[in-house]
Amino acid sequence: MAELTTADIQTDYMAQVRSKRVMNMILLIVFVALMLGGFATANDRNAGGFWNGLPMLLDFPTDVISEAFERAHLLPGYFAKYLPSLTETINIAAASTLLGGILGLLMSLLVTRGLAPVPWMVGPLRRVLDVLRAVPEIVIALVLIFILGGGPVPAMIAIALHTVGALGKLFSEVNENASLKPIEGLESVGAGWIQRMWLGVIPQVAPNYLSYALLRFEINIRASAILGFVGAGGIGYDLRNTMSWGQGKFDEAAAIFLLLFFTIVVVDQTSSYLRNRLTHGSIKGEMHA
Repeated sequence: MAELTTADIQTDYMAQVRSKRVMNMILLIVFVALMLGGFATANDRNAGGFWNGLPMLLDFPTDVISEAFERAHLLPGYFAKYLPSLTETINIAAASTLLGGILGLLMSLLVTRGLAPVPWMVGPLRRVLDVLRAVPEIVIALVLIFILGGGPVPAMIAIALHTVGALGKLFSEVNENASLKPIEGLESVGAGWIQRMWLGVIPQVAPNYLSYALLRFEINIRASAILGFVGAGGIGYDLRNTMSWGQGKFDEAAAIFLLLFFTIVVVDQTSSYLRNRLTHGSIKGEMHA
């Protein structure tokens, strides 16, 4: 077998590079064609057409900002007016995160290979988590609103179900990194499955559990605000009403935007701070370092 020369290797390499470039170009053309085709379809089905509405893109935010500036002295009163709705939104997110986190923790232990008490149920339960993650909260909320009527309860159930799917997946990945030595030690002295999980697994991964739960709480606040647009209560419902009213209510819509924005920023920063403390050590530990 003849040895390959440097020229042969370089020629073969350049041929592979050209082949890869051709394939990338073909994929790019297909991607652009799909994007243009999808955009054309969406534009045809859009009320009034996208291009016709493009010149008016900034009309709404301009009206909102101008009316908010004109009635800036009323904004503190609006903040107080819509604070109960904001509290309801936060309560929906908190309740759904707590409920979804507890159920997600249980599901994660049932679907983690090596920890599950019934190994043959791991696959089916994982598919259940996949379904819960795949179905958007707004779809579940619309179905529940049709059945239960409008209000915060359908929103809480919808967000909780989605949270079970999301946290169940994340928690199971955390569980897979847990050491099996404490579990084996507990099993050797006759501990049951619940005792092994409670004393052997959860103490190892609790900081990660809490970190993911806090992150999910941030997401659920945004989700609960969005679900208000479909009649699920909270500050999103008030925002929809003020925006639907039009001129004369834009200052209230601006107040709700600001209230929601500052709340999300505060929750985001607070939860990020707490997650860092949970995963990288306590403040007290830093002070003594």
